[in-house]
Amino acid sequence: MSPRTATTGTTSGKTTEKSTVCDVLVVGSGAAGMAAALKAASQGLSVIVAEKEQYVGGTTAISAGWAWVPGNRAGTEAGDTREAVETYLRNLAPDTYNADGVADFLDNVPEALEFFERETDVSFVYPDKAPDYQMDLPGARLGGRAILPTDTDARILGDKRLLMQPYLSSYTVFGYMPQVGPDINEFFHVNQSVTSFVYVARKLLRTWVDAARYRRPVLRSNGNALMTLMVKSALDAGVRLWESTPVESLTRGDDGAVTGAVLGGDRAGRVEARLGVILAAGGFSGDAELRRRYFPHDAGGDDHFTPTVGHGGDAARMAMAAGGHIDDGVSSVGSWAPVTVFRYRDGRRRLFPHLRAIGLPGLVAVDRHGKRFGNEALSYHDFGGTMIAHDADEDGTYGFVIADAKAMHKYGIGYAKPWPMPRGYFYRTGYLVRGETLADLAGKLGMDPAELEQTIGTFNRGAVEGVDAEFGRGSTEYNHFRGDLEHRPNPNLAALDKGPYYAAKIQMGDLGTFAGVAVDRDNVVVTAEGAPIPGLFAVGAAARSVFGGGYPGYGSHIGAALVFGYRAGRDVARLAAERRGGSAAGRGAQVAADVSEGGAR
Repeated sequence: MSPRTATTGTTSGKTTEKSTVCDVLVVGSGAAGMAAALKAASQGLSVIVAEKEQYVGGTTAISAGWAWVPGNRAGTEAGDTREAVETYLRNLAPDTYNADGVADFLDNVPEALEFFERETDVSFVYPDKAPDYQMDLPGARLGGRAILPTDTDARILGDKRLLMQPYLSSYTVFGYMPQVGPDINEFFHVNQSVTSFVYVARKLLRTWVDAARYRRPVLRSNGNALMTLMVKSALDAGVRLWESTPVESLTRGDDGAVTGAVLGGDRAGRVEARLGVILAAGGFSGDAELRRRYFPHDAGGDDHFTPTVGHGGDAARMAMAAGGHIDDGVSSVGSWAPVTVFRYRDGRRRLFPHLRAIGLPGLVAVDRHGKRFGNEALSYHDFGGTMIAHDADEDGTYGFVIADAKAMHKYGIGYAKPWPMPRGYFYRTGYLVRGETLADLAGKLGMDPAELEQTIGTFNRGAVEGVDAEFGRGSTEYNHFRGDLEHRPNPNLAALDKGPYYAAKIQMGDLGTFAGVAVDRDNVVVTAEGAPIPGLFAVGAAARSVFGGGYPGYGSHIGAALVFGYRAGRDVARLAAERRGGSAAGRGAQVAADVSEGGAR
């Protein structure tokens, strides 16, 4: 049963507008949007997913693809408890802890995962070890809470394979996307081990052969695998996926309820969404005006860079136009991710998000004065927050990642890869700075040589013993997970004592926002007075984070997106029936009548 489509025309007979009727309109095609679409479609509802970008998959498709979902079957079997999860989350963001939201999240994790694994093509791997980001907090666990998607072959999408958002090139190694864990560890040791070299060579050869044959590698991993599997399932379920189709505005009825939207782009026209519109178009970190309003460190200059896809504030602006508002009552308005910025000589730029590498042995981060300011092996979010706080009274938020010759040879810095890759272009573009001595490097960076030498000297004395007395780097299992597990005595610490020395400027970026559209417990958008806006939902990074601005572990964005997206898709018809006065007993008949009227399923 396909949706009804109609056109209206001028007196000359030319078509001026196309109108389509569906049950649910989802705005955005990342994990949250596709989760909502899949669940809604599984109940017999007709669903349109409108994606403004030319590719589908959103930021999820360029991510590592992990999902933080405590209460999953493997974690529970391994001894994780709900009490421990709640204790951890309460300590993670105590001043903004959302007890009701956390309860709703945990209540729905098992049901959501069961749906994806039983009724769709999505499947997950349940690693034994994936430490929570704050292992020093009560309730934290070494594993059992974060899961990741299985790899897949993009050819399952047929002729729509090239519609999937490509990997972010910053994360790839010559086109191959390594997985966090043993896979990426082989890449770290490619120039030190014959076994690792052979392993990497095989991965890269497969990648290059596939790219030559199919225009893009077909083996999909990480978040790209998750979105490939979700999109395949959605297409099989009859979901219409409209790429290059931005939502220009929402439409509302006389009673204030949201009734659909006006679309632009490739499928310009009106969509009547009989049961509701679900905003899943990401956060607002790509919107300069909203960043200036809510980000503590962004004064509107060249001081913040987002590697995300589609987080342009569309959901926030649509919600505000309908009477909603942004809730910034969180401990951190963004999920911070420090980046280095590579600028081509023609002015173009690329971003390298430092989601792991600063915590490797032989690398340190210093401020503009040559002083360390925090534990570099913290999560990217926590280290980014430390950096923002440290530079609160400075002109701009930045620092430098520094390595000696040993670390540069072994790990590299960001885009500047380890031996035997050439570095000349990085010097010429200013991405990488080289000094024969620490004093030489300090002079080129504009800092006091004595200060930098003292900082590195203090760090080195502890690193030799495997201890960071100043900031506790390498003191938790999570720190170690971000280091080189084969390095001794501490996976995160090695002295910087062999010249030449290298540095790259590090600045602030993000993976999305934790502040977001205010919603009630049903993910219905609410006004500043707390009144629900009927027919309008927000999920994923578009909505205020359920974790109150804390970042609990690998895949915190995606875990919440999957669970609340699923829940919105599950409940959209029920909530529409309740709004229209259907009783509990007659709700099913009411919804069935609503969605079938006029052939609108």
